[in-house]
Amino acid sequence: MIFMMPKKYPLEQLFRALADRTRLRLLHLMAEQEICVCYFVTVIDVPQPKISRHLAYLRRAGIVAARREGKWMHYRMAVPADLHAAAILKATLGALQQDKELRADLQRFNRLCCGPNSLVQLLGAPAPVSAIEKLSQTSVP
Repeated sequence: MIFMMPKKYPLEQLFRALADRTRLRLLHLMAEQEICVCYFVTVIDVPQPKISRHLAYLRRAGIVAARREGKWMHYRMAVPADLHAAAILKATLGALQQDKELRADLQRFNRLCCGPNSLVQLLGAPAPVSAIEKLSQTSVP
């Protein structure tokens, strides 16, 4: 009889994912909500290909998930099943809340998504969906 050991979460990959300022900014923005990629590009002021590369890196690390809705790509946090990795991610996100630049990113994001000249109105971009709203939309009665 062959016994399969459960696959261990690659913590080194998580630490590499968290070791880049742009990726930390992306994670901070999507910590509470699912966000369309167009918001990342505008808020962080980085070209779309670079944002996409960073998001792909975070997806490979298992801490971001994506879905397509028409021409729009939406990204959200994905908490790892590994307890140690989840604790590291939670502690990192908590520490990021104290960062001035990241708080400014959130303020820019809130103006873009909810202000009078929002990307929703200007580009037809989908409004961000909070994590709680997303769960209620996908739950089965």
